[in-house]
Order: sequence, then C-alpha cells, then structure tokens
Amino acid sequence: MIKNSRILIVDDVVDNIRVAMNILKEDNYDFSFAGNGSDALRLINDDPDGFDLILLDIMMPQMDGFEVCTQLKSNPKIQDIPVIFLTAKVDIDSISKGFALGGLDYITKPFHSSELLARVKTHIDLHRAKTLLKQNNIALETKVKYEQIRLLTELEDSQKEIIHVLTELMEATSDETGKHIKRVSESSALLAKYHPSLSETDRQTLYHAAPMHDIGKMTIPSEILHKPGSYTEDEFTIMKQHTSNAYALLNRSNRRLMKAASIIAHEHHEYWDGSGYPRGLRGSEIHIYGRVVALADVFDALTHSRRYKHAWEIDKVVDYIKDRRETQFDPELVDIFMTHLDEFIAIAQIK
Repeated sequence: MIKNSRILIVDDVVDNIRVAMNILKEDNYDFSFAGNGSDALRLINDDPDGFDLILLDIMMPQMDGFEVCTQLKSNPKIQDIPVIFLTAKVDIDSISKGFALGGLDYITKPFHSSELLARVKTHIDLHRAKTLLKQNNIALETKVKYEQIRLLTELEDSQKEIIHVLTELMEATSDETGKHIKRVSESSALLAKYHPSLSETDRQTLYHAAPMHDIGKMTIPSEILHKPGSYTEDEFTIMKQHTSNAYALLNRSNRRLMKAASIIAHEHHEYWDGSGYPRGLRGSEIHIYGRVVALADVFDALTHSRRYKHAWEIDKVVDYIKDRRETQFDPELVDIFMTHLDEFIAIAQIK
C-alpha cells in the first residue's frame, strides 16, 4: 500500500498555513507545519526520510527561509527533499537567490489553488521517481557486486582445484609428498601471519599457492629428477630449470593464486645475498612470497627424510637456518621463525 505523500509547510503566519492545507487536502496529502525556521529544521532532522516536499516561506523572524534552505541543502541526509518557496517576495533578486540556494520552484503570493496543486504534484512525483530510481540503482549495484563476488569466488575455487590436481600430479611424478606440501603451506601461512607488512589476504594466498613451489619439477627428465646420487654440473643446470619452466607456464594467468604460484615457483631458490638461482636476485628484489616459501620449504625438507637423506634433528635445522640469516634467508623472516619456533615445530610434526 502506497502511503500518502507528506508535506511540511513552514510559515510564521498561521492563516497562510491553513490556506495551503485547505487547498492541498484535495489531493490527500499528509501535513506537518512549523511556525519558524528552527522548528522546521528540527522536524526534518528528526525524521529525515519523512517528508516528500517542503513549502517554505522566506520572510520569517530569527531565521528566514533562505537560511533554512541553506542549512537543509548542506546536510547530505536531507538535501534531496524538494523545496518550493511560497512567498510574497516577488523581486528578481529574491527569486534568483531562491533557485541559487537549491529551491526547485518559486510560487508568489497570492497564488491560484490550481497553480499550487499542479506544482506540488509535479515536484512530489519527480521526487518519488528520483527516490525510486536511486533505490533501484542501489539494488542493481548490490546485485552486480554480489554477482562479481560470486564469480570471483568461483574463479578462485577453480584455481584451488587446478592447484590441487597439479600438486597431486607432482606427488605422483616426484619425491614430493602430500604431507610435505601441506606442511610448507602451513609454515608459509604462519610466517605471513606474523609478518608486519603482510595481510590476511597475503596469508591466504601463500597458503593456497605455496604447494606449487616445485611444480616445475614435472618438466625435468625423470632420470635426473630421480637420480639417487649427486648431480653433475650439467644435470644440476637442467634441474635448476624447474623454476623458470614453472614460471613460464603459470605466469600466463593473471588470476591471483596462479600469479602468486608463478612467483613462488620462480623465486623460492633465490638467496638473500644474491647467490641463489635462477636470476641471482638479492634482498628485497626477491618477492616476499618467494622469501617466505624458501624458508618454509628448507625447514620442512631438512626435518623430514627423503629417499636420498635422513631427517635432521630439530636443533640442527634451527642452527642451519640461524647460520644462514642474511645469506640464504630474509633476516626478518628468520627472526619471526625463531620467535615462534614452537609453532613451526608443531607443524613439522604433522605426519
């Protein structure tokens, strides 16, 4: 059920209010009235959505209609309420000032009842149409934003599924295990949690993208990848290509998780002092994601056995990481690791 439009009549002469109300009651409007500007502003501010139109006299004591309109239009909550000046001031300067202050119409006294009815109806209809359009636009914007969020969520879920499939394939073709991948993800997310410049989004990104750090090993010949002994210089050169090969594959996507995975795969063997590979990046030239996963990967690799080595004792691994602070590893990340060592050890104990 559509409610009646509500009009506020502001005039310091009671008879003028009665005349306007008697004319306008023909169209079934609801009325409020104020005898001065201060009362009018109080009524409007108390119920900012309650009025569809204001009929405003200009010549009032203490606060004239121009000042009422000025204050009305300066308040974002009530500035859209249409104002019609209803006044005996007929000089061109007053009329111009009324429009300049934001009035939508200017009716001079004495006025014809048909004129008042027509102009009031026009501006109320326009106001209602504008309000409805605004509401529809807000509803549309909300719907569009919801749809964008839904699509982005679906895209991100698809990326996670692709990462899951690829990491399972990697497990089947290399010596990586699902537990190693899980632990590297957990440790990477923990480092991000305590890093002052990384956000919750970064933490989530690292958690989901870190499993792809060695995906490039799928491109390395099996006889090199699974060689039981040490690599020759030529074999190690080929082995190192797993970083660049992964980057070339994953960097084609602009999606957040895939982009992060490409950076991690490319840079997790770079060293803080510039002696790593494939590009010999140094310090902050290495993306923070690469630095984080580099530490998480080494910590887990050393604390667990592989077919070519035994697991190290925790104390030995901790000493190794401390000794390589500012050479292999980002010193700030090493400090975080040491401060929260018990939490990292708990992750390492996941079987």
